[in-house]
Amino acid sequence: MITTVKISLIIIIFNIYCLLNINGQSTQINTYCNPINIDYTYSIYNANENISYRSGADPAVVKFRNEYYMFVTRSMGYWHSTDLLHWSFITPEKWYFQGSNAPAAHNYNDSVLYVTGDPSGSMSILYTDNPKKGDWKAIPLIINDLQDPDLFIDDDGKAYMFWGSSNTYPIRAKTLDREDMFRPSRKTYELFNLDENNHGWERFGENHGDTVLKGYIEGPWLTKYNNMYYMQYAAPGTEFNIYGDGVYVSDSPLGPYHYAPNNPISYKPGGFMNGAGHGSTVIGPKNKYWHFASMAVSINVNWERRICMFPTYFDKDGLMYTNTYFGDYPHYAPAIAGKMGEFTGWMLISYKKSVKASSYYDNYIPENIVDENVKTFWIAEENDDKQWVEIDLLNFGTVYAIQVNYHDYKSNIYGKVQGLYHHYFIEGSIDGKNWSILVDRKNDYKDVPNDYVELDFPQVVRYIRYKNIHVPTPKLSISDLRIFGRGHGKVPAKIKNLVVNRYKDRRDAMITWDQQQNCHGYNVLWGIAPDKLYNSWMIYEKNFLELKSLTVDQSYYFSVEAFNENGISERTMIVKSE
Repeated sequence: MITTVKISLIIIIFNIYCLLNINGQSTQINTYCNPINIDYTYSIYNANENISYRSGADPAVVKFRNEYYMFVTRSMGYWHSTDLLHWSFITPEKWYFQGSNAPAAHNYNDSVLYVTGDPSGSMSILYTDNPKKGDWKAIPLIINDLQDPDLFIDDDGKAYMFWGSSNTYPIRAKTLDREDMFRPSRKTYELFNLDENNHGWERFGENHGDTVLKGYIEGPWLTKYNNMYYMQYAAPGTEFNIYGDGVYVSDSPLGPYHYAPNNPISYKPGGFMNGAGHGSTVIGPKNKYWHFASMAVSINVNWERRICMFPTYFDKDGLMYTNTYFGDYPHYAPAIAGKMGEFTGWMLISYKKSVKASSYYDNYIPENIVDENVKTFWIAEENDDKQWVEIDLLNFGTVYAIQVNYHDYKSNIYGKVQGLYHHYFIEGSIDGKNWSILVDRKNDYKDVPNDYVELDFPQVVRYIRYKNIHVPTPKLSISDLRIFGRGHGKVPAKIKNLVVNRYKDRRDAMITWDQQQNCHGYNVLWGIAPDKLYNSWMIYEKNFLELKSLTVDQSYYFSVEAFNENGISERTMIVKSE
């Protein structure tokens, strides 16, 4: 009979083996996890109400001279990267005093980078050939009445301005005279608007449930691929779990545009972080496409958001789609050849496990850090180096990565403040008595509000303990401490009795299946063909989904899988719904 002591000895030997075998190898980061971990700026938008929160939204990501720049709403600057993984903030020499709002960015032949996005809606186009320095100059002409602009210069040199942010008006366009200060044409082109009566996903509200207010169409972004123009747009509201991006396609920048049958193309309504709208698409390393978008936090205010990134594809039929499957679990980084953007298979092994802490404030209990809900959080009674929170995984698990998501509770910080940092460390143990350090941030002076750490080597543990040293906010508050790896038990069995009931309102369907006892949740996958199950919705615990994002005259195919900390079940047979 194998005793607990023997099991512990085996685990210790395994951990030592991993350590010895990693010795001398590179410890470069090979994975990422949404939301991306950048030093998000504290918003000034609600400062007059003493509401303090970080936010990052409406990302415009462009490639310029083989490097990348990310422009984000009201961030008092922008970010730079060489690999789409590691980002550093740039405080430019000249910039918008209040930060840009829903900015546009365009690389013109690697000679000049153009940006526009004045919060007033009346704006000049800025340009520079040195974005690292940020010596921006303004073209001496103002274009009025623009919200959520998108500047596009085609291969023939013709320039266009697209814009739209309304629940009344459509996405619109003007031609620009690039040889005459980008002077806009008198004619305005109306391209397309929401069609909520036929496109279920464009309806307003959480889970598309608002039957009174109309959805918003916003955030146009044009991508040219194989001589076709893919006009992406966001709907129906940035604060909702179902905020996403759709696409219309044309053979001309000014249309006519045709609705893509597989819409929405960027959609993440379930899981820890929700939303995947108001995005931009960029060609990353190895000529692979990536879509950057906004995710909702929306606790302090509706506009409290984060940035996400997903691999993006064009299939053999020319359909554009973004892969958000397990979209807030670890995925391989953009520069990892042969695996870029793929799900690592590292599961969440901390979901609803046992938690205890040094203290908690008011009703913000420590159990909130393992509930996979960004809108709940733990707050420690004090903010000092005596605070800790500990997770008992209940069984041994192999840990590959850890994500610490901090929350802003009455932070009283506004704007881009220099010198913010987080000091902490995370320990692991097999017995709750003997501890080893897994993550060491004791001496890193970095601002990491959504810190994701890939371990140098996997560690088998049962207990995980976060120990605080310093956070830049008055309160120590964590929304979720997420432990990724693999459990040592059985994966769930294949789901039985998948049923899809399309309602009389064909925008809606009820999807049900038999409840599994040995699982944390399910992924519902659907699409317009058996080989095009491009959309997915992650659900914890429930064995049904009322899906309200379908197109009236479109047939769909569905499949469901179960998952737990040990892995993923086989998918069901595909079910067709006419």
